[in-house]
Amino acid sequence: MAVMGPDIRRMVGLLPQQPGVYRFRDARGGALYIGRATQLRGRVGSYWSDLRDRPHLARMVPRVTRIEATVCASVHEAAWLERNLLETSKPRWNRTPGGAETPVFITVDAGPAAPGLRVTYSPAPGGATFGPYLGGTRTRRAIAALHRVHPLAYTGKRLTGSERDLAAKRGVWPADRDRLVDALVATLCRDPDAVARAGEELRRLRDHAAAATRFELAGQLQEELAALDWITGTQRATVPDAGDLTIHGWSAGVLVRFDIRAGRLRVWSQRRCTASRAAPLLSATPASWSAFTQPNAELAAALAQS
Repeated sequence: MAVMGPDIRRMVGLLPQQPGVYRFRDARGGALYIGRATQLRGRVGSYWSDLRDRPHLARMVPRVTRIEATVCASVHEAAWLERNLLETSKPRWNRTPGGAETPVFITVDAGPAAPGLRVTYSPAPGGATFGPYLGGTRTRRAIAALHRVHPLAYTGKRLTGSERDLAAKRGVWPADRDRLVDALVATLCRDPDAVARAGEELRRLRDHAAAATRFELAGQLQEELAALDWITGTQRATVPDAGDLTIHGWSAGVLVRFDIRAGRLRVWSQRRCTASRAAPLLSATPASWSAFTQPNAELAAALAQS
């Protein structure tokens, strides 16, 4: 196991316990590896203490002299950013040019015959489509969670006898279809109140199952809660049809740059830059992106101080 030198220890200590993407560089500034983290400090620090699931990186770690990091608003956003960066440029020690998760969408089918939520691999015509989301399994868990809270499928005309019994037990009828569609759309649009209500109901069901010693169900509900967080958390790294944009942040002589192409944040770079040269770039960055670029510029400047 490589010994963590004082410079690396300082850089690791500056990383926040937030989701994000990290990049390792060598003494010549070459990119060695890009990864994502649920908690940046813990994940990055683990390379100098625990490589049990990453033994192939043992020869890389001693070469790391610089750590760069971008903080993301959610783990899902970090996953998309990592995927986009690796598809654009893969450092030597990364094995694959993108993540293992499959991009999928969720379509809300409001038709009276068989309403419900569907996983699709491209935006579906004739329905309200949301996404993309990374991971078909996780997205299907999120759909199961939403069905527990807003059982739109029970308002259809093609229910089996057992489904009609369950619908009656839940007090759900065809007349509820529009209300349930609205609630699902609000949740998938990340409306804070709708997301909070769905989470509260799932936690109530989880705690009730645990109190009744139905621990397998409680564990399933916990997984569904995590999946709901995955699809409803802020995710700006891949937004279809969002166009092209270059955004910047600056702090203490360090300029960070992110290139968005066809709605995908594909390039992340940073360099030394004076305040006067940075000023026009910052003024061209939309205010809606400053909450992303400015904290990351401040983190980049802190990490760059040797």
